[in-house]
Amino acid sequence: MTTTVTTSFETPHGPFTVIAREGVVFASGWTGKAGELLPLIHRTLRPEADAVEPVPTNDERVRAIADAVTQYYEGDFEAAARVPVQQHSGEFRMLAWDALRQVTPGAPITYTEFANRAGRPAAVRAAASACAMNAAALFVPCHRILRSDGTLGGFRYGTDIKDRLLALERRG
Repeated sequence: MTTTVTTSFETPHGPFTVIAREGVVFASGWTGKAGELLPLIHRTLRPEADAVEPVPTNDERVRAIADAVTQYYEGDFEAAARVPVQQHSGEFRMLAWDALRQVTPGAPITYTEFANRAGRPAAVRAAASACAMNAAALFVPCHRILRSDGTLGGFRYGTDIKDRLLALERRG
């Protein structure tokens, strides 16, 4: 049986934790606690909490994922998009999460444009919901979506982190 693993490490924006299996990210975010990420994983993919093995970032099962986060913070903003992600939901959210991975770093788009790119121009609220339900922050870059007036909107890990991620990508 394949083991689900978790690792946490420090980033310039605080602790970042990943839950993965076979090099595929199931959940990630700016927290030091894997237990906060588990509920974000769709019930059909979610492992039991006691079945998630904590490992160091240099463990071969998470090394490529940890390297991608490091590369992101070193200026390779496409590194996280090269890591496979597995999430599950309805058809629109799945399309929306794929569309998020195509948003160019340093060039955020509005929720309206995001809905258009996801194939449903009138589904702006559903697009925002896809961002809110995204379990794989950074790897599925929901931080690159803004309100139509250019303001940040929400972000599970706080608008301060969202603002700092966008600023990092603009400078890069």
